[in-house]
Amino acid sequence: MSDLPAIFVSHGAPTLPLDDVPARDFLRGLSKLFPAPKAILVASAHWETPAPAVSLATKPETVHDFYGFPRELYAMSYPAPGAPEVAAKAKALLDAAGLAAAGDPGQGLDHGAWVPLLLAWPDAEIPVAQVAIQPHLGPAHHVAIGRALAPLRKEGVLILGSGGAVHNLRRLERSGPPPEWAKSFDDWLAANLEAGDEAALVDYRARAPNAEKAHPRDEHLIPVFVAYGAGGKGAKGKRIHASFTHGALSLAAFSFG
Repeated sequence: MSDLPAIFVSHGAPTLPLDDVPARDFLRGLSKLFPAPKAILVASAHWETPAPAVSLATKPETVHDFYGFPRELYAMSYPAPGAPEVAAKAKALLDAAGLAAAGDPGQGLDHGAWVPLLLAWPDAEIPVAQVAIQPHLGPAHHVAIGRALAPLRKEGVLILGSGGAVHNLRRLERSGPPPEWAKSFDDWLAANLEAGDEAALVDYRARAPNAEKAHPRDEHLIPVFVAYGAGGKGAKGKRIHASFTHGALSLAAFSFG
């Protein structure tokens, strides 16, 4: 099998499966962009741990980690089998890279994982595991996590980062075009991922326009660094989707490798 790409997607609001927006259509077609993976390893913005960790669940539960949304959303489930063997290999790779990782047999699929997977692989037939993020350790740490996990691509594992290219819930609008501050950050991110400018990317807080507005916290951008690192040394990204919802919420997606 040829190496699968590493992918970053913006999962948007939990209601994305219910919303008639371009990003939903894009995710519904995502599986057609490359061969079917043997397993999927997700780095989601919604699983944070003090140190690296992987999920070892054999039957991960669907976690509804949100409040105040339509009732039908809480009825949704994503009963994919777990991928404990892949998670164990991921742990071994992280350990070998000096990124000692724990294994968590009870971690379910948070909405950063199951929302995009529900749209892209609705039959839930592909085994899924998760790798945690540590936003307090910064972007470079997560590039290193991605680089450590990159060999899994040769084994048919899709490494999927799930977060948000622009994510500031305090600045959302009901409608209208994206504000300039959001668009300028989104364009900067795309340009530097496509150029493979690692130095600029890991220093985005200082170099990107409107970084504080686009990301009050790092957690929703961190998965892009995992995917970028998993693309391999010198990898350049390709933007495979661009759209906004709620005014300032960028749902951009990128492929690496």
